[in-house]
This record gives sequence, C-alpha cells and structure tokens, in this order.
Amino acid sequence: MADVGVEKSHEMVEKLKSSLPSNATEEEIKHALQSYLISTLSATDRSLKVQPDKAGAIIMVGVNGSGKTTSAGKLAKYFKDQGKDVVLAACDTFRPAAGEQLKIWAQKEGVKIARGKMGQDPASIAFSAASQLGPNSLLIVDTAGRLQTKQNLLDELSKIRRVVEKKVQIDESLLVLDATFGQNALSQAKIFSQALPLTGIILTKLDGSCKGGVVLAVEEEFGVPVKMVGVGEGESDLRPFNPEAFAKGLTQ
Repeated sequence: MADVGVEKSHEMVEKLKSSLPSNATEEEIKHALQSYLISTLSATDRSLKVQPDKAGAIIMVGVNGSGKTTSAGKLAKYFKDQGKDVVLAACDTFRPAAGEQLKIWAQKEGVKIARGKMGQDPASIAFSAASQLGPNSLLIVDTAGRLQTKQNLLDELSKIRRVVEKKVQIDESLLVLDATFGQNALSQAKIFSQALPLTGIILTKLDGSCKGGVVLAVEEEFGVPVKMVGVGEGESDLRPFNPEAFAKGLTQ
C-alpha cells in the first residue's frame, strides 16, 4: 500500500480481516480492499464549492515545488471553461519564477492577472485584485511556500485570507500536495492548517509511480478531502478526484 503509512494500513487490515475468510486468495483480498476504499472515499463530497453567478476566491497554499503555481494555472482553465471570469493573483513575491510562470498561464488561458513588485506585501496584491472583481469573477490566489520561514509564512497567509475576505467570499482554501512527498504530506497539512481553514486538497504528480496513499491519512486526521488530482503536464490534466480510479491505482 503505497505511502499509506503503518497506522492506516493496520486499520484497514483489521477491517478486512472481519469480512474475509482466513483462506482468502490474494485476488479476493485485493478486490475487498478496493471495494472498501471506494466505499470509504465515495462517502465524502469532493466538489469544488464555487458559486456559479457570484464573485468568489480560491486561495492556493503548499510548499515550493508541490506544483502549486501550475495547479493555479490549470484551475484557471478549468473554471474559465465553466464560464467564470478568472483572475489570477501572483502573491508569491519572493520567488521571481513564480510570477513569471503565472503570467505565462494567464496569457495561455486568456485570463487576467494581478502582479506586484518583488518583495511587495503579498496581501496588498490580493486585496487590490479582490477589490476589482466583477459579479461573475473568480480570484485564484497563488501564494508563497517557504517553510524555512514558517511563522512569517503562516502570518502572511493569514493576512491574505483576512484582506480577501473583506472584499469577497473565499470559496475554497486548497492545499497542494505532491503525491511523491509520502508521509511528509502529514506535516505539511498540519502546518498550513494553522494559517487558514483548509477546504480541500489538490494532489499533484499522480501520473508517476507514486500512488499517493498518504492522502488517506491526511483526510482522516484533518478532515480535508482530495478534490482534484494532477495526472500530467497538459493544461487539462487537472481533474476531479475519482475514488474508483484512485483505489485501483493504490492496490495495483
């Protein structure tokens, strides 16, 4: 069970023991495990709660290298295709490449972008962007992820949340997790949940050999569901989480 973790694996084994005969074959065990996972994962509402005819915002958080900025760009396409007027806010003002990367996504998808200068207060960029939204706008805020300055980062994210909320409802606060991070994802979820109430997870890089099993532990411990998964490099390769496909991949 890829990256699920000892505690969660033990829990699943105990539940399966009670429903399987002692002489169950490997195929029967795999099928029972898949059924259990699909049933468990399907019980959770995983839809993105974006209002169709009202302005709103999505705040993206996650460590550098998790695929956060790329996911913000892909979300821009996802919601533009649904008819939203998307605005990207480049609020990682400490990493030059982040703003440039988001600018490329904005140009590619034909959406607006709010940017500032290097080192500028990220909250001021978010506030300015939120102040100019139309009735059908969706603001997607890309943020910094420098864990080496943990407290500064948490304060910064909290401030962004506060100023955006003054202007528009925050529909989602999404934690971007790299599927290859394994058990480190638990500590990341704990850190970012201190800055703002997380509403969902985007699991990236699920197209490789890693199967992202740690999200089972993250979901259980923090009550935050996986809502979207990144399965490739293409602009359309960010998709709603599919419990059945995930369960089959995890047990292969």
